[in-house]
Amino acid sequence: MSAKSEQVSPTAYATGYFWYRHGLSHPALATPQGRRLDRGFGLLIAAAKALSGISLEALMLARHRGIDALLSEAIEDGRVSQVIEIAAGLSPRGWAFSKRYGKQLTYLETDLPQMAATKRRLLDGAGLLSKQHQVLDLDALKTQGPDSLAAMAATLNPEKGTAIITEGLMNYLSPTQASFVWSNIATTLKQFPHGLYLADAYLMNEQRSAGMAAFGAALQVFVRGRMHVHYRSESEAIATLRAAGFADVALHKAAGLPVNRDIASTRGADRVRILEART
Repeated sequence: MSAKSEQVSPTAYATGYFWYRHGLSHPALATPQGRRLDRGFGLLIAAAKALSGISLEALMLARHRGIDALLSEAIEDGRVSQVIEIAAGLSPRGWAFSKRYGKQLTYLETDLPQMAATKRRLLDGAGLLSKQHQVLDLDALKTQGPDSLAAMAATLNPEKGTAIITEGLMNYLSPTQASFVWSNIATTLKQFPHGLYLADAYLMNEQRSAGMAAFGAALQVFVRGRMHVHYRSESEAIATLRAAGFADVALHKAAGLPVNRDIASTRGADRVRILEART
């Protein structure tokens, strides 16, 4: 299997500027394209809130901060010192964590070639890349070759704990593709003494409403593709990840994490979970 398109997604530019606008990113990742698309993204956010009462901004902040908090915890307690982020887009996480932890952490940001080349150019132009922080080509749907997850993992130290992150990716994948990616991630992480997988997750029984249906349809137009919600319930999510090869699986309510205390009562933050799976 391989990804169908190597175009830079409009959502990559829009979310890149979104993180910058919220004070989470470096100016190098705030592109002119992102500024323009952020205006349209803002209209979508406003429409979603009018239709459903749900703040997409709160949802996105809750998921991003939640993943950051759990990753920081794993790094600071010594379980993880290597990270592969799949489909990183223009997320600021690689820059922010490399700045925070320095040589203590190896951070590999990955994406399809065109997106990876764009981010590499932006970060390298600002002098923000290093041996410990790289942006590399990776197709999450490939099983072999230099741009496969297996090849990427082979460049890391097999004696160090490793985390793999997917934020905002899995909902673009069909159930068959998602199952493949989860199994591939679990297999990869089993090569390391501690394997951690972090992602955003959504439950069908928490998304059902006429407003959310209308919002979902509008979002699919913006991203130019179909979106999928893979789990009906928390128990199904846990069973799915265990079947993929993970030993321990937990779904944290993003709004319940201390890092999201300021937006915990905002509708939207309560619609996303943070998936934490270990091998």
